[in-house]
Amino acid sequence: MLRKILDSKYFQIPYKIVKTIIIIVMVTYVAFVVAQRVSGNKSIFGYRIFTVATGSMIPDYDINDVLAIKEVNSNELKIGDDITYLGKKLDVNGRIVTHRIIDIKIENGVKKFITKGVNSAAEDPAITDDQIYGKVLGKIPVVTEINHIIKNQYGFFFLIFLPLVTVV
Repeated sequence: MLRKILDSKYFQIPYKIVKTIIIIVMVTYVAFVVAQRVSGNKSIFGYRIFTVATGSMIPDYDINDVLAIKEVNSNELKIGDDITYLGKKLDVNGRIVTHRIIDIKIENGVKKFITKGVNSAAEDPAITDDQIYGKVLGKIPVVTEINHIIKNQYGFFFLIFLPLVTVV
């Protein structure tokens, strides 16, 4: 009975459509990440993709969520926007950070952004527009879910390790 259902055209057509969409999304994601890595984190068509590494933005973004970032003019940014930037001071020096703008100040003619993680008590050192990679558009749903599964030890074992061992 199950074989009859699985072989029916009513199951096969939606299955093939979903499978094709997932493959296209994953191939596009991998190509985008490779191009971004090769270029040294330069944007591609004004967009970047980053994975959340810490819990500073929970509940908005969980660890291992994949975020789409769009380059924007710093004049378009406002308090409440989530941005991704390259830290240059203190404990964020050299790290790529995604936090929320909590204040915007102008000091000596230079616009400075004050950011903080949603789940953090302390604010980050002030940043300038040259540090900002862009504004967070949101999570990339399918890629985020696959990333969560692969980053889980069981998901990695069954989806990556076991098929690789089988092929070898």
